[in-house]
Amino acid sequence: QVQLVESGGGLVQAGGSLRLSCAASGRTFSGYAMGWFRQGPGKEDEFVAAISWSGFITRYADAVKGRFTISRDNAKNTVYLQMNSLEVEDTAVYYCNAGPTIATVREYRGQGTRVTVSS
Repeated sequence: QVQLVESGGGLVQAGGSLRLSCAASGRTFSGYAMGWFRQGPGKEDEFVAAISWSGFITRYADAVKGRFTISRDNAKNTVYLQMNSLEVEDTAVYYCNAGPTIATVREYRGQGTRVTVSS
């Protein structure tokens, strides 16, 4: 079992930056890929970014490429999402996910952290 706790959300103006963190616990975290999904107001849940256990493989949604960076610190069991040049359209609840591979990264999900970008 994996438990995921997100933090770092908040209110920011367009063009600003935020860094989300996700602390993982549970003995099965080792070897897991991690990812971020988001759900904006009135929108479907959508993929944002994912990273392999080693950190060597990353994937990004087209909408965030060049602006967001996913990283992880396995010694701290933590994954990060650095979000720069934020846009109003990035407003959403951001969820941390974990799974055995990037393709199955939605096996576990945290409670989410809200990001609001104002114009």
